[in-house]
Amino acid sequence: MQTALSAQHVRIDLGVRSYPIAIGAGLIDNPQTWAGLPPASAALIVTNTTVGPLYAQRLQAALQAHYQAVHCVTLPDGEAYKTWQTLHLIFDALLQNGCDRKTVLFALGGGVVGDMAGYAAASYMRGVPFVQVPTTLLAQVDSSVGGKTGINHPLGKNMMGAFYQPERVVCDLDALKTLPERELSAGLAEVIKYGPIADMVFLHWIEENLDALRAREPEALAHAVKRSCEIKAGVVGQDEREGGLRAILNFGHTFGHAIEAGLGYGQWLHGEAVGCGMVMAAELSHRLGLIDTALVQRLRALVQRAGLPVTGPRLAEQDNAGRYLALMRVDKKAEGGEIRFVVMDGPGQAALRAAPDALVREVIDACSVQ
Repeated sequence: MQTALSAQHVRIDLGVRSYPIAIGAGLIDNPQTWAGLPPASAALIVTNTTVGPLYAQRLQAALQAHYQAVHCVTLPDGEAYKTWQTLHLIFDALLQNGCDRKTVLFALGGGVVGDMAGYAAASYMRGVPFVQVPTTLLAQVDSSVGGKTGINHPLGKNMMGAFYQPERVVCDLDALKTLPERELSAGLAEVIKYGPIADMVFLHWIEENLDALRAREPEALAHAVKRSCEIKAGVVGQDEREGGLRAILNFGHTFGHAIEAGLGYGQWLHGEAVGCGMVMAAELSHRLGLIDTALVQRLRALVQRAGLPVTGPRLAEQDNAGRYLALMRVDKKAEGGEIRFVVMDGPGQAALRAAPDALVREVIDACSVQ
């Protein structure tokens, strides 16, 4: 197993906003992990009711070597709480503790904690430093990297937010030991995503090593996290604010976000919705004539092996496909009411394209519960 001293690093190259991603075991407890951050008198750990009891005290102890005061705020756990009301709990903690504009926030948890802590950091006193400490596989390979922060609205996911880059990302692989099996599978969806859109060699590696990943073998996890971060770093470095290329990272997300919003946030985990959404997006790619049916079947089989759903839920008794379409028109990639999908533009390639509603309806009917 890796130690903190043998951590691997990936760099997000964004000029003055560049930062490192550290990947290894034993990182949270090592005070050296936290050296070199912007000087401040205080820090605030943002965590949740699930992760806090496991890791907050340990992070607090490690940070005490660097800050006079280390405060902690614990949020309710779950996508359903990614709201304005919960966001204000972070602002309450900052103000009640007299935190100034140099205070450093530490996002200790999964994607929901990271997104909300990052949004709070972007907003408090018009911007304070923050550090991502992702404790789920999904957050380590995706949501903690790239500076997307935000909260949900009942009508659409992540509709309020900001692009705001962290000072660094610390991926402690030991945190994955306490991850529930369902959450591990959800994270594998975001790992799998990188293969079809960018790296077919990596897709083959995932197929060969999926059992090792599900068994949490350290070397397999380290490679999956590092390669995922490398691919995302390459994309974000070229398109920080999703003007074009970065949209490919949302493969499966347009369908997936509709599932999350349609069921009510938290019924399906984000990664579960993305896994199913990738199958739908692959089917759409096939029906657009971009890939063959063998590649669709290959992806569906891998998603299913990862323990993820491959059939979409029914979101409406009448006109189920119409309900999906209505929800997808709220997606941030939609323009003028026209839905744009991330599709496979060939093996290991992706593109952003519109598709006729009639064709999308066919895909939804073919890939969801009837």
